[in-house]
Amino acid sequence: MDVSFLAPVFEAPGPYATVTADVTHTTENADTELDLRVRAVAEKLGEQGAPEVVVEAVRGRLLEGNDGGEAGTIKGRAVVVASDGSVVFDSQLADVPRQELAEWSPQPDLLPVLRALPGRVSHVVVLTDRTGADLTVATLPGHADEEETVKGDTFQIRKFQGGGWAHHRYQHNAENKWVHNADDVAEHIASVVRRLHPRFVLLAGDMRARQILTDRASGLWSDLIVSMDEGGRAAGADREPVERRAAELVAEHEARDEAEAVEKISSAGAHGLAVTGTANVVEALRKAQVETLVLADPADDEKLLVGGSPLELGVDQADMDALGVQEVHSVPADSALLAAAVASTAGVVVVPRAAMPGDIPVAAILRYTDDSTPTPQ
Repeated sequence: MDVSFLAPVFEAPGPYATVTADVTHTTENADTELDLRVRAVAEKLGEQGAPEVVVEAVRGRLLEGNDGGEAGTIKGRAVVVASDGSVVFDSQLADVPRQELAEWSPQPDLLPVLRALPGRVSHVVVLTDRTGADLTVATLPGHADEEETVKGDTFQIRKFQGGGWAHHRYQHNAENKWVHNADDVAEHIASVVRRLHPRFVLLAGDMRARQILTDRASGLWSDLIVSMDEGGRAAGADREPVERRAAELVAEHEARDEAEAVEKISSAGAHGLAVTGTANVVEALRKAQVETLVLADPADDEKLLVGGSPLELGVDQADMDALGVQEVHSVPADSALLAAAVASTAGVVVVPRAAMPGDIPVAAILRYTDDSTPTPQ
């Protein structure tokens, strides 16, 4: 997973309040129930020493469901607030969190947040008909990052149903218009794919338009196409089947990424391009060698030492002395490793502990090796 969206969290001043909460708003007494749940979260943060400006920022975001609108449809919400009261992360969760969290700590506790977030896989959804298409670029299913409408030529767009000398000319003209419009849509999709490198392109809408568009797709994105019969472009058409299918495809890609990451720990490790164990991973992160950090869930109850930046990281005081870091904090290992991954632009994959080879807590797939990289045994 690309975790660059977490970068603003670590650019803000700590400590941090990290919250994952049930904000369901579906019953007759929903306002009162949400008030009580948010009050409990606020009390927990206050007991841990969070200042009122932070508690109030959390309270304000979690209570938005009582105001109606889209916030009232969310089941779970994650919020991270910095020490100055600024909200540095706010996202809906895939569902009600399995375990609610309200923590005030030197480092944000983001592993539970990552576990609860809906899948983040870049993709394009195309609703097409014979006159053009609506393109949506998304990372989260149902939440558009970009939207674009491609409008084609509509003159003589329908095939002529009559007979006589003009029949075949009208038929031919209509088919040409369909193809011309599909070419316009295909060019727009190709531009998006070149720029953003999505993992899949989901096509929905008119069957003939989908067939023509698939035929006109360039090699750049033809292998990314997933076509579906449900969904359409017409006003009032139900988008739910399309969003559901996009969510299924995102989940499939995430599961594939997890399986590939675990496989790479062994295959890349055989060539020295993967390391396992906390100490080896810490050293690789400090040198920005890590391409993908693989964390086991649940994590070990392990601590690491961190200095003034996420990459000032060590397993003991000797490491910190070697780095010349004097002021250090002891933080949970998973939090420190995740922060270092974000700082070094590494990807992150969280996998079930049972899937990790040898029951290891953490591994890393490397961008490069050097003389100090552990050699395969």
